[in-house]
Amino acid sequence: MKGSILSVVSCCLLGFATLCAEEVPPPEKTTTIYMIGDSTMANKSTEKGNPMKGWGQVFQDYVLEDVVVANRAVDGRSSRSFVAEGRWDKIMETLQPGDWVVIQFGHNDQKKKKPAIYTDPEGDYREFLTGFVNDTRAKGANPVLVTSIYRRYFTPEGRPKNSLGKYPQATREVAAELDVPMVDLNVLTGELLAEVGEEDSKDLFVHFEAGEQPYYPNGIHDNSHLSEAGARSIAQLFAEAVLILDIDFPVKAEQ
Repeated sequence: MKGSILSVVSCCLLGFATLCAEEVPPPEKTTTIYMIGDSTMANKSTEKGNPMKGWGQVFQDYVLEDVVVANRAVDGRSSRSFVAEGRWDKIMETLQPGDWVVIQFGHNDQKKKKPAIYTDPEGDYREFLTGFVNDTRAKGANPVLVTSIYRRYFTPEGRPKNSLGKYPQATREVAAELDVPMVDLNVLTGELLAEVGEEDSKDLFVHFEAGEQPYYPNGIHDNSHLSEAGARSIAQLFAEAVLILDIDFPVKAEQ
């Protein structure tokens, strides 16, 4: 009798487990967008009302709901130091087929007086970009190259001044040679600065007079790093540009 009861209970449990397995489908794989780059893209502290933001920090708001943005950009890094510090190796450990890698360097690669981060735009800078692309593709993931955003510099005539030298062009050439999708944020942000003008463009960067912003009580005039308004403007420019590329990059259809 006892054995019969155990058999019945076992059958019920087995049937319940089977029913649960049928009713609860396995979770689908989440697509991850890895972002690698410098301080213009990186996450900033949110403590004490810090007004500075990287455009990668706000990019989660522009992608599809089932997509995760893993913003691995770090302040002060170049294509060289990002690799040398093992940051790229960490991404390679978790990168999965179907994921995306958004690659934007150039600002710190310019610094000739710092050999640990400097790269030649016609030499090893191109090699590092090529390495990122080839490694990403070897994992079955999808690279997107991005040219460096403009700093807020203007000519005496009031036109935006490109301070990035040959790095944007090197990025364009690597993209063409390797047939990689590319978003030319250098061009797009130059056009944005031209549109809003020298004075109003201060709102896109961390530009405050003394007493205007509690986080910077003595004021700050930073022409490289973005305010939240600037970060969102750049994130939207990127999202709109990848939609035009028609590469199935997982951003929202309407920005």
